[in-house]
Amino acid sequence: MTPSSAQEKRYIAMTNGSVELLVCKMAIPTMAIMMISAIYNMADTYFVGKIGTSATAGVGIVFSLMGIIQATGFFFGHGSGSYISRKLGEKNIGEAEYMAATGVFLSFLFGLLLSFIGLWNLEPLAIMLGATETILPYAKAYMHFILLAMPFMSSSLTMNNQLRLQGSAFYGMIGMISGAILNFILDPILIFIFDMGVAGAGLATMISQLFSFAILFIASSQDGNIRIHIDNFRPRIEYFKEIFRGGFPSLCRQALGSISILALNHSAGVFGDAAIAAMSIAGRSANLSFSVLIGFGQGFQPVCGFNYGAKLYERVKKAFWFCVKFSSVIMSIIGVFGYIYASDIIGFFRRDDAEVISFGASALRYQCMAFPLLGWSTFCNMMLQTIGQSFRASVLAIARQGLFYFPLLLILSRLYGMWGIQVAQPFADVLSFCLSIPLCLGVLRGMK
Repeated sequence: MTPSSAQEKRYIAMTNGSVELLVCKMAIPTMAIMMISAIYNMADTYFVGKIGTSATAGVGIVFSLMGIIQATGFFFGHGSGSYISRKLGEKNIGEAEYMAATGVFLSFLFGLLLSFIGLWNLEPLAIMLGATETILPYAKAYMHFILLAMPFMSSSLTMNNQLRLQGSAFYGMIGMISGAILNFILDPILIFIFDMGVAGAGLATMISQLFSFAILFIASSQDGNIRIHIDNFRPRIEYFKEIFRGGFPSLCRQALGSISILALNHSAGVFGDAAIAAMSIAGRSANLSFSVLIGFGQGFQPVCGFNYGAKLYERVKKAFWFCVKFSSVIMSIIGVFGYIYASDIIGFFRRDDAEVISFGASALRYQCMAFPLLGWSTFCNMMLQTIGQSFRASVLAIARQGLFYFPLLLILSRLYGMWGIQVAQPFADVLSFCLSIPLCLGVLRGMK
């Protein structure tokens, strides 16, 4: 299939323009998307925080389920999107269209299956996620609507990543911003005016996600983007392999993130609802900062994929080193700011609970100390994943939350109690940084 004029223009820009400017141009909408997604989750935490500590903890419990939804969306989105990016670099538009439809529809169907299983086992699932007797009613009320929205949330994330990896992140930003704004509007209306409580926060999220799905689906057929059409759905083994190869690192990273949150909820639960609420708020606050880095990295990925597919390896390396240097400076500044104002950040969500502020501020400060190291390990992972180095990318993906964080959490919490829980994540970040050095440098040297 012959590329359209818009697709040809995009190819020329990706393979000839300044890589620094390209990355920044791509990163602005993706950073906005990631920050909005993080704020999206924090909006529910903020408004539900007005109800009470147990309600805040209930929303925090469901955050690990949200991680499973993200794992599904990023698995199909990164897997199909990386393939689409490389095929666009090769000017193979037909294969890109087949993969786009296959990735989105598989994501929707898989999300539908998980939704059915979760709704059928709602209370056991909430308990498994770490809900105590006082948290359980709030967790069930919120999770019911999240599960109903699961197929749309998963496929929205898939479409967003596909748009981003074909160099059209602006449309993904519009879809995510629209849903986030709607969620902010609906949260106080449904929670307080309609007196729905935590269930209102869940309903607001569900409606917002349905709206984002509709916007993203429409955007996929605009301005030279690869359109999503059922006629292009090809559930073939070769496409499954490509999705798995490109998406498995994301699946590992997101799924292990959910498992680690689950383990964190159970470990913190020993110290009461305040500890669960504190670690949930600290985690989401750190994720808001981390979203800046992830968004910048997602601006790098389409530049990396296009130029790697076009065999312009020097451009790939130049973009990589620019991103590492820039992100390390930015994350250092954010880390200093977060360390100084940690108590104010946690207090913004639960100002009337001194125990929550004390637990959460300490955890956030420890995490901020490791922020300067996150740029290197994150961009190593993203580059390896985008160029198809699935094994190395998967190792790095499981390192931060699985290989290091999970055992550190179990060991340190038993040895040092609450302090061990608070320092497990920054220790895992340091070890992940060390592991990424040999895994990435070898690939960079061999890229000739």
